[in-house]
Formats: sequence, structure tokens, C-alpha cells
Amino acid sequence: MSKHIATAPEGLKLNPAPRLALLVSRFNPDVTGGLRDGALEWLKERGIDETVDVYEAPGAFELPIMAQHLARKGIYEGVICLGCVIKGDTAHFEFISMGATVGIMQAQLANDVPISFGILTTYTDEQAIVRSRGDEHNKGREAAAACFETVAFLRK
Repeated sequence: MSKHIATAPEGLKLNPAPRLALLVSRFNPDVTGGLRDGALEWLKERGIDETVDVYEAPGAFELPIMAQHLARKGIYEGVICLGCVIKGDTAHFEFISMGATVGIMQAQLANDVPISFGILTTYTDEQAIVRSRGDEHNKGREAAAACFETVAFLRK
């Protein structure tokens, strides 16, 4: 008989607090700033504010190589990547989105370090703004939670 094992019960805390890196794209700064604020707020609610280092990335496409570099340093238990790619009139959106997605997945698997995907890929500016506001729908909060929960699982 199988059983369900919750990986992140409500109120989960880790001791010691994990050392995390937060990588934030400078492209679409109104949106990525909101994602950053949401991620930092979520972490602070869990007492993880003194062990987080925030880095800026030029854009979403550069996030995978920077995340991989931070993962390889061996000082971070997890890396949270935040960015925003909004569809325009050309295929650029598809190339950047796919490159960032595959790159982040490859980096986390190659290094056994959780690297969460907090890159919005939206069709409109409005969709990006809704997902980066200071409320419970903020995708930066979700990326921080995903990284934290994965770190907790890997500590078992």
C-alpha cells in the first residue's frame, strides 16, 4: 500500500536556515522588482532573510548560466531565478523563453541544487503586472516557496 508523504507541511521551517541566492533580471524592472519583493517577503515570513544574497542579471536569457555558476560555488543550497518575457511581434519571445526554461532545468540537474523557475512568460504587460503584484498571486512568492520546499526535501 502506498502512502502520501507531504514534502512541505504548513509552517515548515528549516534549521539552519538555507543559504539561498536570488537572481533577478533587470529587463522589465517594474515586473521583476515586484517578483523580487514577493520572493523576499515570503522568505522573510519564514525567517530566511539573513541568508539570502540578491544578484542582478541582464535578462532572462542570462539567468541559467548565472544560476549554474552560483550553484557550482557550493555555498548556496538553492537559487531562485526571477524574470519576465513578454510576447512581442516576433519569435524572440519563444527563443528566450525556451532557452531560459531548458537552461535552468539543465543547470539544476547538473549540479544537484534546486534552481526555481520564476520567469513570467506572458502575452501582455497586464498579465505580467497581475502576477507580480504584492499579493498572494505573486509568482516570486511561488518561486521562493518551490526552492525552499525542494531544499527541505533534499535535506531528508
